[in-house]
Amino acid sequence: MGTIEFIIGKYNYWVYIILMMVGFYAMIAKHNLVKKLIGMNIFQWAIILYYVSIGSKKGGATIPIIQNGHGEVTHAIEAAQYLNPLPHVLMLTAIVVGVSTTGVALALIIMIYRRFHTLEEDEIIDILRAPNK
Repeated sequence: MGTIEFIIGKYNYWVYIILMMVGFYAMIAKHNLVKKLIGMNIFQWAIILYYVSIGSKKGGATIPIIQNGHGEVTHAIEAAQYLNPLPHVLMLTAIVVGVSTTGVALALIIMIYRRFHTLEEDEIIDILRAPNK
């Protein structure tokens, strides 16, 4: 397998990297707080998609439930035939944390806007650094 086939065969990883870099760029370069929050969410979803993708297998893997396993198991269980549920379970938790973080961040953004009447980070810093009148 050549280098090009290897790179094309792993296109999903390139998509995750691009999504992470877009989110990282938005968090670092943008001055609007809502754009920073959207960048954080894009970054977070890229990581979640990556972990969900590494939990899957090619070649007909199935869920880790042994049929008719309530009795005595008469054959050896091959772990390669089953999916690993741990990345998916952990990402369910990450989704819940991400949604709650976004909700709290939006509430804070609303409070910041009510106090400073702007969502631009540099304007807020200028207001905070200005001497009190």
